[in-house]
Amino acid sequence: MLIVTVDRLPAWLLPLAGCTWVATPALDALAGRGLVFDRVIAASDAVGDTLAALGGCGSGDRSDSWPLLAAATAAGWSPVVVTDDAGLAATLPPEAAIEQVPLMFPPRLATTATETAFGRLFAVAVRSLEAGRHRFVWCHSSSLATSWDAPRSFREAYLDPDDPPPPEGATPPDLPVDTDTDPDLVMGLRQVFAGQLTLLDSCLATLLEAVAERSAQSPWTLVFAGVRGLPLGLHGRIGCGPLPPYAELIQLPAVLVDHRGRMAAQRYGGLTTPADLGQTLLDLIGDRGGGSPPAAVAADPRIGRSLLGLLDAWQGPNRDRAITMASQGVSVSTRGWHLVCPEGDGTSDRPHLYARPDDYFDACDVADRSVEVAEELAAIAELARTDLDAAWHKPLSAAAASGGSEAIG
Repeated sequence: MLIVTVDRLPAWLLPLAGCTWVATPALDALAGRGLVFDRVIAASDAVGDTLAALGGCGSGDRSDSWPLLAAATAAGWSPVVVTDDAGLAATLPPEAAIEQVPLMFPPRLATTATETAFGRLFAVAVRSLEAGRHRFVWCHSSSLATSWDAPRSFREAYLDPDDPPPPEGATPPDLPVDTDTDPDLVMGLRQVFAGQLTLLDSCLATLLEAVAERSAQSPWTLVFAGVRGLPLGLHGRIGCGPLPPYAELIQLPAVLVDHRGRMAAQRYGGLTTPADLGQTLLDLIGDRGGGSPPAAVAADPRIGRSLLGLLDAWQGPNRDRAITMASQGVSVSTRGWHLVCPEGDGTSDRPHLYARPDDYFDACDVADRSVEVAEELAAIAELARTDLDAAWHKPLSAAAASGGSEAIG
């Protein structure tokens, strides 16, 4: 099993989610081989919580032991975690070997892809695969939050002839965006970030080539997922500063390539949490190693629900909501809506309601046009602040569950 996780990777800027101007051919090819999850919603904007959920820790609560690593060890797969996140390396349980790749501070533009943070990290992951001892490799990158260091040619590839030069430097920005912000600056920073995504893709291609050689002996399960998005000006900020839980922050890209090739080139639009993906990977290890059968659907909706039924018979867990407890507010996602309740008590901090699936970017607030739905979901968000379990179980009306775009015409 190969898992690749990338912090600060916004789903909306990837071609697998519909972006038409960013080039990620390796990731596109991976999506064509696997099952793409269109609505993976993080339960938190804390990177450690989401990684723990992917590691099989139930609701994402941090644990001294990650069941996924323990299961890989029990299967004899000798897990290794390759990461440039020093905080993650310090908190990992003892089941896995750790290869920590230091980030370069201060960051600077590289002259070649191999010199970049992505290049150095993925090179270590490739070596771990080629050594042949590890049959479970988890490669986690944090560099999109720290080092926009792709060679100049990567960012310049996104310039039109009449565009101004892209912003200089390799330190990611952190700035508010308002009506006074130069739109050329916003577009320039997005072009620089697009260059980072193409760099990521080229490094991913090398890693996938290495795992393909291992798969010739025994097929591997492949997973690619984001951990948090990165604000890029859709809601008043560019960079890693504070932002309420809009989709650009909490909606995550995810692709699963099954070792048996089940459900290749399919898309699942149901609500999914990182804990669901973690439980699915646990079940896949059992599926390959003759271990325990897939877990029954948990009565507690906060606990991960296996998606293995999608691979066998296209039967999902049918979640009716996903609740995100973020540092800057609470959000409630249903099949038809996404409600954001920012922190604070100012007049601008009222709940915002967005229709799904049409309003992918949370661009059109319809709280004043769907008042009853907004009030119902806001009540769930408010309940979540004091009793999260009750918020997950509070009944939903049909309109709040799946009204969405149809309900507002």
